[in-house]
Parts: sequence; C-alpha cells; structure tokens
Amino acid sequence: MPYSPLTPDILAQLVQIAGPKNVLTDPERMEPYSHDEVTDPAYHHLPEAVVFVETADQAAAVIGLANEYHFPVVPRGAGTGLACGAVPIYGGVVLSLEKMNRILEINEAALYAVVEPGVRTADLQKEVEAKGLFYAGDPCSGDSCFIGGNIATNAGGNRAVKYGTTRNQVYAVEVVNPTGKIVRLGARLQKQSTGYCLDQLIIGSEGTLGIITQATLKLLPKPQHKLDLLAIFPSTEQAIGVVNQIIKAGITPTCVEFMDNITIKSVEKYLHETLQDSDSGNYLIVEVEGTSEDDMDDKAVLLDEICTANGASSVLVADSARIWQARKAFAEAVRAESLIVCKEDVVVPVDQEPQLIDAILALAKKYNLITRIASHAGDGNIHLNILKNPDLTYEAWQEHVDANQQELYTLIYKLGGRLSGEHGIGSKRKALMEEFTDPDELEMMRAVKKALDPNNILNPGKIFDVE
Repeated sequence: MPYSPLTPDILAQLVQIAGPKNVLTDPERMEPYSHDEVTDPAYHHLPEAVVFVETADQAAAVIGLANEYHFPVVPRGAGTGLACGAVPIYGGVVLSLEKMNRILEINEAALYAVVEPGVRTADLQKEVEAKGLFYAGDPCSGDSCFIGGNIATNAGGNRAVKYGTTRNQVYAVEVVNPTGKIVRLGARLQKQSTGYCLDQLIIGSEGTLGIITQATLKLLPKPQHKLDLLAIFPSTEQAIGVVNQIIKAGITPTCVEFMDNITIKSVEKYLHETLQDSDSGNYLIVEVEGTSEDDMDDKAVLLDEICTANGASSVLVADSARIWQARKAFAEAVRAESLIVCKEDVVVPVDQEPQLIDAILALAKKYNLITRIASHAGDGNIHLNILKNPDLTYEAWQEHVDANQQELYTLIYKLGGRLSGEHGIGSKRKALMEEFTDPDELEMMRAVKKALDPNNILNPGKIFDVE
C-alpha cells in the first residue's frame, strides 16, 4: 500500500500538535529511531520525522492527521525490541512515547498502579518495592525498557513461570486507536465477562492496533523470603530435562533460567569476571519464594535432591546479585561478540524442551553455526542467538541461517510450539509468521487489523502484511 510523503504542510501541522521541540527531521538526530536493538543495518530504516508526544490528545491528533493525509505512524517506547517492531519500514512518523513517563498513582490499599507508557520497568519496580509492594513483570531488559513496550509486545522475562507474562499484570489500558479515538479498555476487576476482551487483544499486538497511553497494573505484596540456587550440569540435555521434574515435585519456582557453558564464558568475558563454578558445565538458575525460613530450607533440600538425581555435578546457593547480572547480560555479551546476529525466540511446551535443545545443537553442527543459548527454561522459551561466522560472507551466512530456520521451525510447530515466546514478530519474523501460521488463523488476524485500521496507518508491515 503506497503512502504519502510528509510535505512541509504536514510537518508544520505536526509541529503545531506537538510543539517545535518535539518534532525531529534532521537525519543524524533521527538515526537512533531507525532501528531497535537489532544491530544488523540491513533491518534499519530512517523515518521522515520523529514526533515526541506528551499527552494522549497529542497522540490522537497525530493519528487523525495520518488518516487524513495517509502516512504511516510507528509507535515507539525505549527501542529495546528485538524483532524490528518499532522500525519505520515505510518511512512516515515515529511516534515516541518516551516523554510520557509519569507514575500517576500507586495505591497501596487496593494493590494497583497507574502509569504512563514511558515509565521504565525498573523504576516502577523500585517505587513499589519502597512501599513493600511488588510488580511481577520482569523482562531481562527491565533496566531500560518501558512499560508501554512491555504491554505492546506482551513481554515475558524471568518470572513468567510463576506470575505469567505482562498481560497477566494488566487490569486496563488507555489506547489511541488507529482512527485517532482515545478509548479505555479493561477494568480493575478480578473477573468479568462483558463482551469481547479488547484490552487483551491490544496487549501483544505490537503497536498495530493501538497506541498505549496509560495502563492500570496489578501489584502484589512483596515476597518475604527468596532463595536462588545454581545447579551445574555436565550436559545441556540434563539441565533442561530437570525443569519438568521440579514442577512435578510440586514446587512452583519464580524463575528457572538456563545458560549453556559457551554462553557463560561469553558473559564472563563481557563482564570481566569469573562466575561460580563456570568451568564445570551448564547453568540452571532456580529462584523460589517461600512463607518462612523453614519453608525455604525444605524447598532448597528438595531442589538439591531433584537436580542431583538428574545429573547435577553440584548445587550451590547462588550469589544472587552476580548470577542475575550475568543472566541479564546475555544479550549485551552476544552483541559484544558480533553485531550481525540472528536472534531466535522460540517457545515449546516445557516437556518438549529437551528434544528441542537436542535439535538446536544438531542443526548448529549441521549448518556450521556459531550459537549462544540462554533460556527461560521454566516456561519453554529458548533464546538462540546465531552469530555471523567471520569466515563467511553475509550472504553465505544468511543461507545457512535460512536453512536452519526451515528445519528448526518445522520441528517447533510439530512439537506444539510457536515462533516467539516474548520478543514478538515485528517485521523481522514476518515471512516466517506467514509461512508457519495456519492460514485461517492468519486470515482472522488480518480481518481484525482491517476492521480496526481501515487505512493501514498504524505500524504497517509488522506481524503480517495486509493486502
């Protein structure tokens, strides 16, 4: 679908809506908004303008203008995505929400918070923790990502095993819809059955169905007792295989995270430090919460027994600060090794993880791929990073990656899995989405997009194409 360029008249109206200081057209200043965390320049696209909005009314006015003149608008949070979901592939306007960054309310009695989309996840966690409360959303990019982006992509992260993904933390959202109306979806209720669940439709839609301008989030009492255990396994299969044993034993861990040994060494190099027993094998990090010290002791003993019975060479009480710093440094460590990386975000049922890990390792050997693997093992979400081989041309390496993807995703769907556990589809995985998704399911998605965004204004070219 062809779009109109931004004329001087349109730019003048954008300035009138947002103010002169909130509209960028200089290519050098716009360059950071041409990409997300995908560092491969093949996926970068420069917008025609970047507009910073400070209110929902301003966002609505920009969308109204876009429908009138038919130019695309790409909503953007912190730009920490890994699927090119906030990349302006058709030019137009990048609509930045970074200035809408206020925590509007923290209600300690009723256990909820009201925030704008540009609030950093870590800042919200810190503010509620100071009040003895807890926000369960915890993507690994929490120190830099925004709540709005978390909602738009249904971010997962470490605590999804126990608390679910971002959609499980949201009561309600305020949204600018694709025709420029401000609508409020959802309610601060524990249950409701009143028509279509439109708030949940918006969550995870990657900015294609609405611009989130406010969110009401669930809070919990802060857990009083917590323990991190580090189990070392000689093989990846042993480490991944123990996950289901933990769950079957009646323990609901907060987190179960996996890192293979070569990834551990990559992180050590990046952090310039030696991690616990890093020469002994592969890491499984298990975090549990409890009601008392005795409860924690009982869980620690049981976890030790399960891991040891399944082949762990050692089970240690982890240095929590260091081990989580290491786990969350995974993406940065990979980036330090190579800027050309294929980041796979695959997910399968937990019981199918061992088979998938076997296949990943076999395919890497078959296609001569350099891999770094970390995983939210407790929920079946495996992050496979494929680094460009130094001795291959970009084209040759991409051929290896494409062949690997065909075999990998064919198996994943056979195992009951999907393309993405938490990073989303964006434009980077769009072709795979169209190839592997059931055509009838895809047509339903397209019908929703066409109905809500008849002019295909909002974040076009993401998830799937609309004819």
